[in-house]
Amino acid sequence: MTEIGRIDVRDVPDPVPGAREAVVRIEAVGVCGSDTAYFTAGRIGDWVVEGPMILGHETAGEVIAVGPDVTRVRVGDRVAIEPGTPCRDCEDCRAGRYHLCRDLAFLATPPYDGALVQRLAIDERNLFPVPDTMSFEEAAMCEPLSVGIWACRRAELAPGDRVRVTGAGPVGILAAQVARALGAADVVLSDVSDFRLEVARRLGFATERVGDVPDGPGHEDADVLLECSGAPGALASGLWRLRNGGRAAMVGLPKHDVELPLSRLNVKEVRLSLVHRYAHTWPTAIALISSGRVDAASIVTHRFPLAETATALTLGSHTPDSLKAIILPAA
Repeated sequence: MTEIGRIDVRDVPDPVPGAREAVVRIEAVGVCGSDTAYFTAGRIGDWVVEGPMILGHETAGEVIAVGPDVTRVRVGDRVAIEPGTPCRDCEDCRAGRYHLCRDLAFLATPPYDGALVQRLAIDERNLFPVPDTMSFEEAAMCEPLSVGIWACRRAELAPGDRVRVTGAGPVGILAAQVARALGAADVVLSDVSDFRLEVARRLGFATERVGDVPDGPGHEDADVLLECSGAPGALASGLWRLRNGGRAAMVGLPKHDVELPLSRLNVKEVRLSLVHRYAHTWPTAIALISSGRVDAASIVTHRFPLAETATALTLGSHTPDSLKAIILPAA
């Protein structure tokens, strides 16, 4: 991305792996809403694009070279890639909260380049071998699936819970599948898009169109809320659906500050957890996909070669019947 709204395809130097690094031939890159935001607006919150930047962080590929002291992967391994590289030495890292590391180098988050390249050098500890039965596209979906896994963990989802998922986008649909795999008794997705609700129904979920079901006191029917839309008012409405002692995880990133009726909700003693990326989720994501308990391929609706990256980044603005675009750098 050479400037806001412009993508150029350029040659860059071949990566050379350093100590504990491997070079991966990138086979699939999913387009995330953050990529689109950087491309169209140049910023997300405090992260501001200040110069040319390579986008993309949902990715997978094959190891083609390894540097010194690499022990976890070998040339030829097919791998899913965790995009954040922490310092591993700070208080958060040593406590296991490496995703909150202040020095986290996260692919395609300013000032760090991303994965929309044909070859990428990255720390071997970010690489997770996947079975031959898993496609590279499915392996790339371990990243958005990890958001859903982390949301369920933050909400302390337990078997038998009744779950409401607001927002049937890629993360919402994946989070709903995680909730079901974890033993939720009832999972319902809501959205304004008929197409997305139909995808959810094909996966076996009950659905609600936003606005069709009342909220507020007297309409509590859930133990867990996974707010994955970021839509104004979605969190407050969803919290009203929770029973006493319910738990909520806020995944969707709103464009503006959220107002909550805490003076009225406090009598329910609901717990609200914020979600910022994930930690320790890739083994679970790989297991859920490879076992068939999560259908990651179900959210992929479009594929593009590297030369059509700009079209892929703006797919949602002109193609209503879309969920997840995949860019194929080798195509």
